[in-house]
Amino acid sequence: MDQKEIFLIIVAMMLVTYGPRVLPILALSSRPLPAVLARWLKLIPAAVLASLLAPALFAPQGELHISAQNYFLWAALPTLLVAIRGRSFVWAILTGMAVVALLRYLA
Repeated sequence: MDQKEIFLIIVAMMLVTYGPRVLPILALSSRPLPAVLARWLKLIPAAVLASLLAPALFAPQGELHISAQNYFLWAALPTLLVAIRGRSFVWAILTGMAVVALLRYLA
């Protein structure tokens, strides 16, 4: 392959990647969304976070592990409380890290 061909492939890949992200923004930016759709879209971040956290909490080594030795599951409880009460992402992360570190130190 020569340099021109590689450049055209990179540009085509950029368009294919960037296009699906920009087209909805351009199409919907001038119109108000229906209330039902707006409410549904607000739930997506929580759903994505839950789908990322569930495997790490319930299957940290790739197999279902619900026991007293699952420190990540124990750390999730105070972390959830700090996140709900404090509404601070940083404090929630620090709480989770501190609880896991404490549990590992005590074990």
